[in-house]
Amino acid sequence: MENKRKSLISVHIAVLLLGFSGLFGKLVALPAVLIALGRVVFSSLFLFAIFKVRRMDIRLKAKRDYILAVIAGAVLAFHWTMFLQSIQVSTVAIGTLTFSTFPLFVTFLEPYFFHEKLKLRDVICAVLMIVGVVFIVPEFELENQMTQGVILGMLGSLSYAVLSLFNRLLAREHSGSIIAFYEQGSAAVFLLPSLFLIRPAVTTKDILGLVILGVVFTAVAHTMYIDSLKNVKAQTAGIISSLESVYGIAAAFLLLQEIPSVKELIGGVIILGVVFYSTLASARE
Repeated sequence: MENKRKSLISVHIAVLLLGFSGLFGKLVALPAVLIALGRVVFSSLFLFAIFKVRRMDIRLKAKRDYILAVIAGAVLAFHWTMFLQSIQVSTVAIGTLTFSTFPLFVTFLEPYFFHEKLKLRDVICAVLMIVGVVFIVPEFELENQMTQGVILGMLGSLSYAVLSLFNRLLAREHSGSIIAFYEQGSAAVFLLPSLFLIRPAVTTKDILGLVILGVVFTAVAHTMYIDSLKNVKAQTAGIISSLESVYGIAAAFLLLQEIPSVKELIGGVIILGVVFYSTLASARE
């Protein structure tokens, strides 16, 4: 029970850091795919340096684990590109709140892959999450940039749900930092061709932003989140991750002067309510 409480706290801290990561989609003047590339490159380099200093054995235990990590890396590359692109074409609020739909996918995928019973409470929570997100959709027209942001966010949402399941499988045998290293290193390889195709003009400010994003808001946050999955179900951690949108909206309001609409605030309140209910219910089990 004590380990579960600590893991729940770790999830919340990780989500707070990840919530601020969406700001970099606006603060760094580069295409989303290159921001995602910089993010995984600096994150994986930082983790590798930590491993060297601590002289850690980072070998995975089985060939199957390497395959899972590489596939997860491809999913991660897609997820972060879609997430950042969603924010760039719309707003931080739209991108983060739409991303919050991923617990719906996890709710129905997790019981299938891990042979667990689907609880009515989890289904209700997932539905309420969708209700909260629906409030932020302005209009269902593809020409609308906000709608485009929602669609991109949904793609990022589905891919993150799949990634959560890979992480749960790998977290049984490996630490979060090692999983993050292999996944982000693999993601960097998949994203690297974009650097030669786009050939951007990168400034010192852009590089500094990517370093901060990669080290603090990715390496540290992602490791804490994955480690927590040893004691917390991916579906529970996923619902807690909905707080990422609340933190993101608050940060965008303070730093970017992005003012959310009344509907977006209502959606955020619904999501926040579901998060706290799910967290408390999970802690009592």
